[in-house]
Amino acid sequence: MGSLQNQNVVVVGGSRGVGRSIAETALKEKATVLAVARGKQALAQFAWEVSGVKTLAVDATVDSAPDKVFAALEPDVLVICAGALAPSAPVHEQNWKAFSANWDTDVKASFLFCRAALRRPLKPGTRIVLISSGAALTGGPPNAGGYAGAKRMQMFLAGHSQKESDRLGLGLRFMALAPMRIMPETGVGKAGVDSIAAYMGIQPADFIAAMTDMQTPADVGRAVVALATGQPQGSSFMVSGSGLAPAA
Repeated sequence: MGSLQNQNVVVVGGSRGVGRSIAETALKEKATVLAVARGKQALAQFAWEVSGVKTLAVDATVDSAPDKVFAALEPDVLVICAGALAPSAPVHEQNWKAFSANWDTDVKASFLFCRAALRRPLKPGTRIVLISSGAALTGGPPNAGGYAGAKRMQMFLAGHSQKESDRLGLGLRFMALAPMRIMPETGVGKAGVDSIAAYMGIQPADFIAAMTDMQTPADVGRAVVALATGQPQGSSFMVSGSGLAPAA
C-alpha cells in the first residue's frame, strides 16, 4: 500500500457512499485527502470516524466552488462524485425540474471543475476522474428521467476536456468511470433499488437477487486508484464485479 504517497487527492462528493469509499481508499494509499461535500454534518461524521481526512463544506454546483476547493488543497488527483438522486416516476409524471435534476447537479459540478482545471490550469500530470454510471451505457430504467443522459454527458465531458488539454499542451488527464451496477449499500443505490423495484412491481430483495457481477463501493475506490496511478488508454472506463475495463 502507498501508491498515492505524497499525492493530494480531492474527492468532491466525498462525505458518504461511493465518494467516501474513494476517499478512504486514497487514505489507505497514503494520500493527503480532502473530502468536499455540501453537508457539514456528514463531513463532520466522516472526520470523526476516519482519522486524517480533511474536509471542506462547499456546494459543488456554485460557480466559485472550484476556486475554494483548489485554494484548500491543490489536487494531484481530482475526483468528481457529487450527484443528485435520480427521479423515480414515469416520464409523463415528471416535471422538468425533476427530469433535469442530474444535469443540474452531476453534470454541472463536473463541468465547473473540468472548466476550472483547464482555465487555471491545474499542474501538468493532474488526473481528473468523473464518476459516471452504468446507466450511461445501458440507458438506465425508464423512470429515471434524465439520469442516464446526464451520466453519459460526463463521459463526453471527460473526452472533450482531454482533447482541450491535449490541444493546449496542459498535460492534464481526464477520465470518466462508470460503476456498472447499482450498489444497494449506498444511500443513492438503495433509493435506486427501491424506485426501480416499485416501478417493476417487485420486491427490492428480488431485484437485488437478480443482479450479477456486482461491484462494491470499495471496488470503485480501487478502480479510481488504478486509473490515477496507471497509464490507461482512453477516457471512459467501467468497473463491475469483474474489475476495471475500458467502456464501449
